[in-house]
Amino acid sequence: MATSALSAPFFHDETAAYAKLESLLWPHGPVCPRCGSLDRITPVKGGRTGLYRCGPCKRQFTVTVGTVFESSHVKLHLWLQAVHLLCTSKKGMSSHQIHRILGVTYKTAWFMTMRLREAMADGALPPLGGEGKTVEIDETYVGGQAKNRHLGRRGGGKGRERPKAPVFALVERSGKARAVHVPEVDGRNLREIVLRHVTTGTTIYSDSNHPTRFAAHGFPGGSVNHKDGEYVRGDVHSNTVEGFFAILKRGIIGTYHHVSEEHLHRYLSEFSFRYSNRSALGVEDAERGETALRGIVGKRLTYRRTGGERPEAQTH
Repeated sequence: MATSALSAPFFHDETAAYAKLESLLWPHGPVCPRCGSLDRITPVKGGRTGLYRCGPCKRQFTVTVGTVFESSHVKLHLWLQAVHLLCTSKKGMSSHQIHRILGVTYKTAWFMTMRLREAMADGALPPLGGEGKTVEIDETYVGGQAKNRHLGRRGGGKGRERPKAPVFALVERSGKARAVHVPEVDGRNLREIVLRHVTTGTTIYSDSNHPTRFAAHGFPGGSVNHKDGEYVRGDVHSNTVEGFFAILKRGIIGTYHHVSEEHLHRYLSEFSFRYSNRSALGVEDAERGETALRGIVGKRLTYRRTGGERPEAQTH
């Protein structure tokens, strides 16, 4: 008989949940987050689940200290369920859906998903590409038409529309993706991103509308002219990055419905993370969730740091 992916004990039991997280974050045993000690760390008898005491600094701690789970009143096994749901849904899962499935308030679910997107943020990952590899680059725009927005959110006054938010993406063929919210699509902004995220010598392909070229910086490549109906010329195309944009936009339109520009960078982290840890690269659901959990360290996100926006005002 088939077993549900959510039947694992750590999705339902606090002790098992702490044991699971400890195995991922402390593969060599408990580590004090205050002083970094590995010695003389003992479980606190009669204390809450997962509580330890550090002999050298005399402080008590759990595995959640210093992570996005710190100070959360949500049970850890519910956090692990939320991680699984967000990591296994190709186009994301709304906070309303998380709230209904886990039985927490919508405000709590919204904050949970924001914390998990913070955990999915790239951090200091190595650049994409390399000799013999290809990276496709392109930009798109996220946001609905001004006429469909609340009057106070249209901006600019009568007859003037606030532009959609520009997103620039770099996708390595048969590899990972990086998506960045940029203030403006111009040669200088995009060139800085490419130089920071792509290894010199990588072949770069784009469409002909791209406002900058990279050959002078050690990136061979080419482009296709979509305006003339040219989409593929041998190996030259931008279909891979267009495919990434298709997933991103379907997720935003179909799942989240609205993403504010203030929080767009976190949603881009979410979609980039899932794409970079997809089944085609040999990363299945369980491993994807564990990878996300390893990213929770050092990224504590308080409600104030989310920008102070009232979650009730969100539609996702």
